[in-house]
Amino acid sequence: MFRKRHPPRGARPGTLVLPKDSPPPRIHAIHYAQADLKEFDVGKVASLRPPEKGVLWVDVQGLGDEAVLRELGDAFGLHPLVLEDIVHCPQRPKVEEHDTYHFMITRALTRKHGVLKAEQISILYGMGWVLTFQEIPGDDWNPVRQRIRNPMGRMRQHGADYLAYALLDAIIDGYFPVLEDVGNDLERCETAVLRSTDGGITEGIHALKRDLLSFRRTIFPQVEALHQLLRSESSLVSEPVRVFLRDCLDHCTQCLEEIEAFREIGTELVGAHLAALSNRTSEVMKMLTVISSIFIPLSFVAGLYGMNFRHMPGLEDRWGYPLVLLVMSLVALFMVAYFRRRRWIEWPGKKKKSTQS
Repeated sequence: MFRKRHPPRGARPGTLVLPKDSPPPRIHAIHYAQADLKEFDVGKVASLRPPEKGVLWVDVQGLGDEAVLRELGDAFGLHPLVLEDIVHCPQRPKVEEHDTYHFMITRALTRKHGVLKAEQISILYGMGWVLTFQEIPGDDWNPVRQRIRNPMGRMRQHGADYLAYALLDAIIDGYFPVLEDVGNDLERCETAVLRSTDGGITEGIHALKRDLLSFRRTIFPQVEALHQLLRSESSLVSEPVRVFLRDCLDHCTQCLEEIEAFREIGTELVGAHLAALSNRTSEVMKMLTVISSIFIPLSFVAGLYGMNFRHMPGLEDRWGYPLVLLVMSLVALFMVAYFRRRRWIEWPGKKKKSTQS
């Protein structure tokens, strides 16, 4: 389900194995203070340093250049193992506390045309700076950028920890549309289970359960990471930001509860669908048994008079053939009436009428 990149066996710690299909890094920076804003594309990483005033956000999109990544690591004092975790995707969502910065790994989830995709996002922040690393160019952080551009907004009044919270919150908010999409697919599966006995429905339900399992593998460690961040006594997490982090934790917990509810619904739908298939098979076997039971005495009479004996009663009788047909018809009608009286078969019209009543 997850194909993680690893360094070669026996390689020294901090060895980077870059993804072959990863685009070269595109670096965009925003440096802001309460009364100042500067936004620019970064050409030379060597010019970047933690600012003396304000907050510097450096967004790196693409992991295809090891030299650029190591220059960023040197500029902001990142541990080689941190760079290794950034590059070797996917990592488990987590929070690590270092001397001068915090390191967070999370996943951004999207679901289009029934396909769930996960992208690892790495967020590092220290005193006055935030670094973000994305596997794929493009993100849903434009609302955060707009809030930074607003000189009267809350973003300009807080430090780097609030920006890190805002980025993490934007990722977590993106989980709810994915859950809604999965819920809609579950509703369609439920309707299909009630109206159809197609065996392909089970495959669709199992695909949804696999998506929910992948979702749970993202949310559950994310909850643990937020708990760890809230328990931290580091000065890099201010008290006002802890309140907002608790809100993120509530959102993750809510997602986790909905995931468990959807998984239970999926399990029940599989059971209901299998029961419907079993009932349909039982109805078919019942009808075949009734038809076979009606034709057994008819086959006996036909076989009896199909024997090649010369002296059999009724062979020379003019009304013998019609009489045998009449007897066979009466036997069939009697058996149908008997089965109907025992309620082994029902007329479709009456069954529909009783259902409507």
